[in-house]
Amino acid sequence: MRLHHSQRSPYARKVVVLAHEAGITGQVELIESNASPVALNDALISDNPLGKIPCLVTASGEALYDSRVICEHLDSLHAGHKLFPHEGPARWVALRRQALADGICDASLLARYETFLRPKDRQWDDWLNGQTHKVHRGLDALEREVESFAVLPDIGQIAVAVALGYRDFRFAEDDWRTSRPKLAAWYESFARRPSMQATQPPVE
Repeated sequence: MRLHHSQRSPYARKVVVLAHEAGITGQVELIESNASPVALNDALISDNPLGKIPCLVTASGEALYDSRVICEHLDSLHAGHKLFPHEGPARWVALRRQALADGICDASLLARYETFLRPKDRQWDDWLNGQTHKVHRGLDALEREVESFAVLPDIGQIAVAVALGYRDFRFAEDDWRTSRPKLAAWYESFARRPSMQATQPPVE
């Protein structure tokens, strides 16, 4: 299998963390791909017409996207502890937490694009503030429920950890920990997992 990814993408990192947790990294060839919204990548577009990462090309040549689809597919390829609970309340909680964490990443990326790609004189402060408020509301919700996280990791926890890692990577000035001590303590422990250590974004 081939995975179009970037070390800087939280969605791609989520996929690779899951592959580590599932013990199948040896089956996935990582292809570093530029996926800028303003620059075309023909090799990526040939597999994903949206030109977005991550994109997994399976052994049979089928392209899968986005990260949620890829993660569930990879979780189907091993016989160990499943990162996607099969049924019942645990499944819906894990999927909801993944959606919340992905939403935090969505808002973070929109804020990043606004400040990094858009000329300074065309940046929209209300837009930036709106995305930041989404992030903070999401983190507040996680602080309220982090004590109910299961002992064994699942896709929800992986997505949350990756979202927090992305905040540290791109928004280091945002001190999310001080007002969310329980979430900070959980992340400090989860971030020590080999899967997280092996997938840290590059120092810039």
